[in-house]
Amino acid sequence: MVHGENPQSHFIDTSKASAARMYDWLLGGTENYEVDRNACAKLLEIAPSTQQLARTNRDFLRRVVRILAERGINQFLDHGSGLPTQDNVHEVAQRTCPGAKVVYVDNDPMVLAHARTTLDDNENTMVLDYDMRRTRDIKRASQALLNWDEPIAVLFVSVLHCLPDADDESDPAALIRAIADDLAPGSYMVICQLVSDDPLVRQGVTQLMADVTGGQWGRVRETHEVRRFFDPLVIEKPDLVDVIDWRPDSPPPPPHLRPTDWVEWGGVGRVRKTKHP
Repeated sequence: MVHGENPQSHFIDTSKASAARMYDWLLGGTENYEVDRNACAKLLEIAPSTQQLARTNRDFLRRVVRILAERGINQFLDHGSGLPTQDNVHEVAQRTCPGAKVVYVDNDPMVLAHARTTLDDNENTMVLDYDMRRTRDIKRASQALLNWDEPIAVLFVSVLHCLPDADDESDPAALIRAIADDLAPGSYMVICQLVSDDPLVRQGVTQLMADVTGGQWGRVRETHEVRRFFDPLVIEKPDLVDVIDWRPDSPPPPPHLRPTDWVEWGGVGRVRKTKHP
């Protein structure tokens, strides 16, 4: 069921590209429009490895959810969940832990439309129609399914580059701190985003995505900026890395076969603190 719906979010605007629909196309999906495919073509001109990175990122998501479920985590809060594809978070988690509960957060109208038809028969899932920066509302609404006094895995997988920097609580780093403060000891946060050492790639992609999405974009960052997101957390081994190197199931590609334009970079942080009464 979709909760917290905003009637305005039901309108699918096909005059602008959507990051969720572009990601769907990059993964080989069909839930996208010509405007999204055209935007992807322009994106690939700036960063040719983008399609490879989308698939690498999806593999990382499957891997990290499976590993956390194997550790006994049975609650997941997935921000910017995107369009359904194979092996969504609840499917991966529930294979290991059949009773795992998953709350998806997204406000893309096409994502919500699919959620209404595909998740209604799964009583251990919930979809929240919220901007991911509304942390207080998300916590309140998710309590219908999740127990915040027990460990939760909070996912920000390839989504923080959609958020701009800010001087208030909507800033990505501030958002991470606010959620970490609310989580029970033993919780995890999974964070990764697109980064580049090349200023032309950072500037070119950031400007393109802002243009094609009508401003629904943040920016491509550098690795040291993403590391700052983990300040409230204890970083799990193997530290923060290109996600293809995060506990891979098979040998990752050698350096000469790696993308040189940009990478998906991040890792997993653990909440370790004593909650105040």
